[in-house]
Amino acid sequence: MASVRVRAETGKLFLDFRYLGMRCREQTLLNDTPKNRKQLESVLKRIQARITLGEFTYADFFPESSNLKKVEAVENGSLELLPDKPTAKASNQKSPTFGVFAEQWFSEKSVEWRASHLRNVRSLLDSALLPSFGQKPLNVITKDDLMNFRVQQASLPGRNGNARVTAKTVNNRMGILSMILADAADRYGFENPYRNIEPLKLQKTHIEPFSLLEVNRIIERVREDFRDYYIVRFFTGMRTGEVDGLKWQYVDFERRQILVRETLIAGATEYTKNNGSQREIPMLGPVYEALLRQKSATGKLSRYVFCNNHGEPLDQNNVTKRIWYPLLRNLNLTKRRPYQTRHTAATLLLAAGENPEWIARLLGHSSTEMLFTVYSRYVPNLTRQDGSAFENLVGSNCGEGE
Repeated sequence: MASVRVRAETGKLFLDFRYLGMRCREQTLLNDTPKNRKQLESVLKRIQARITLGEFTYADFFPESSNLKKVEAVENGSLELLPDKPTAKASNQKSPTFGVFAEQWFSEKSVEWRASHLRNVRSLLDSALLPSFGQKPLNVITKDDLMNFRVQQASLPGRNGNARVTAKTVNNRMGILSMILADAADRYGFENPYRNIEPLKLQKTHIEPFSLLEVNRIIERVREDFRDYYIVRFFTGMRTGEVDGLKWQYVDFERRQILVRETLIAGATEYTKNNGSQREIPMLGPVYEALLRQKSATGKLSRYVFCNNHGEPLDQNNVTKRIWYPLLRNLNLTKRRPYQTRHTAATLLLAAGENPEWIARLLGHSSTEMLFTVYSRYVPNLTRQDGSAFENLVGSNCGEGE
């Protein structure tokens, strides 16, 4: 079966296909990138189509190929091909089982990953990939095996009462499987069975931001010891792990900035989601005063801005169940996850007329694509980019609840 592969020693792509019973490999000078792979896969499809129709001329596609003489000899009958024999390399390099290679791959990759991603991949290997493929030699895993695995994964019950896991979750799991097989195929010279498996289509993200009036009601009615916490969440757009893992060393009162450098996952801080998440957030609206109050409350107790009575970071599940959800019920507001505070910040900034690129940077997005995809119906004509419009909006409304 034809494929686009990469030469390990050079990182360059090459075409690998069969013609007249002969295995043909044609080298290129293209680096292994998604764009180049897509380009070569298109060429390969044309080659396969012409071979099927009996219209393929080798020299039309590869006029400088060193294979031309051999191809011409086979075409005119002066060379008869013998059945393929395994090369010395292939015979000496037997394909290991998926389980053996997956453990090697995991060990090699572990130095590249954050601790949280390491735990997630380990969990996926132990719970799904190794039970399904662990005993199979890598070179006997078929596309049917992979598709059946995807169907099985897609039928699993989801979280938070959802009947099924999301397409995003399935794609993430299949992505790990794809990475393992691609690496193994390059090392052991078999055709990757994952080729041409497209990811499941994702549903558009549904957001439920609060209005500014609702935000003011929440801040007014929340327990006093959590008021500043929710002010920071609503008016910075920080992710849950970012605000829960915020330390005083990253609060710059002089410049009125919050420096996002870490995130809290499973009770421990680590590097942020990606490099784009490393950013400086201005203390807009009531945030500056909220952090000054919080400094007086916890500045000497803990290195964390928001902490429990023992100086430890907040347990988000506990806060959500004991503070957040009861508060929404008390205010007769629709039950929503705390992450909606981030969506609320984004929509308030857009409603204020702030520049999309500035908002994207503040939220930690690498481009405005996510902003327009998720918040498209909240985007008006935008001109400013300095936060002043947001200050005016918040300033004129925050006093209404008093």
